[in-house]
Amino acid sequence: MQKAILITGCSSGIGLTAAQDLRNRGYRVLAACRKPQDVEVMRDLGMEGIELDLDDSASVERAAAEVIRITEGRLYALFNNGGFGLYGPLNTISRAELERQFATNLFGTHQLTQLLLPIMLPHGEGRIIQTSSVMGLVSTPGRGAYAASKFALEGWSDALRMELHGSGIHVSLIEPGPINTRFTSNVHQMEKDKPVTNPGIAARFTLTPDAILPKLHHALESKRPKLRYPVTLVAHALTLLRRILPGRLLDKVLRGN
Repeated sequence: MQKAILITGCSSGIGLTAAQDLRNRGYRVLAACRKPQDVEVMRDLGMEGIELDLDDSASVERAAAEVIRITEGRLYALFNNGGFGLYGPLNTISRAELERQFATNLFGTHQLTQLLLPIMLPHGEGRIIQTSSVMGLVSTPGRGAYAASKFALEGWSDALRMELHGSGIHVSLIEPGPINTRFTSNVHQMEKDKPVTNPGIAARFTLTPDAILPKLHHALESKRPKLRYPVTLVAHALTLLRRILPGRLLDKVLRGN
């Protein structure tokens, strides 16, 4: 029997790449997108499109109900990939804007997982995988809101992993560094005249979305999946620097001066 996986944020980038790859790998792919036209594109590509807006609790409920219905309660994996970035100094970001950042990057993920876990637990197997970020490990000026949401996602995943110990369901985080997707162009910049951008040197280490695929395959198929999967040299380097550098020295590195 085909293993069913729900992937959120499939309109482009990592989500689309993962959906197409896993379909070719033999999975039954349920591809969730926020816009109805993107849902239709997923269907045209041979996947089962699901309309899902993580920022809308009613939409999350409808999507979860649809997943339960069409899979007849047999979902093997959930890849929580959907999200967006809100960039700008923290003093430019209102409470409402910060709530929206968390609603999409954490609250919707929590709600969706909560609704789907009851159909996964009885089978004694499964995978829950999150797309986090190198910004879930370190924060930099102008990315505080986004980093805070990813730090929260990391802590949420750690707790979920321990709570599911012994259930047969494994929880993993994929932590990409710079990846060439529409994410950057879709970032909500609070200061249009002073956008937060990657340093020029980052272009040397930017990879395409398929760089995450070996890590995703391992997280889905290994008998002993890793807790975290850094992707790109930047992610590996910052994971190491965070462990070995004193806090103030790490701040200096991240400030770039």
